[in-house]
Amino acid sequence: MKYRPSEALLEHMLLGNRVSVLEGIILFGVQDLPADIGRLRRKGYLVKSQRVSLAKPVKRINQYTVCKLPANLPYRDIQVTEYWISR
Repeated sequence: MKYRPSEALLEHMLLGNRVSVLEGIILFGVQDLPADIGRLRRKGYLVKSQRVSLAKPVKRINQYTVCKLPANLPYRDIQVTEYWISR
């Protein structure tokens, strides 16, 4: 069976997990998360989003692998979008 990043992403989100572009690339190999989110919405999934500090997705990524940010990067001030499937 061939690995499909978009299917792995969907399974992860159906388990109630949130995902950002950074997680999509690093954990699943999803090249264009907004396009995948658009496809999920067209399939009828209720995908919600919100802006969060970069610190939040980096903390989640570090549960699976090591993600080190530059020491002088104000990562708590940088905002990224995270997505999840609403139930």
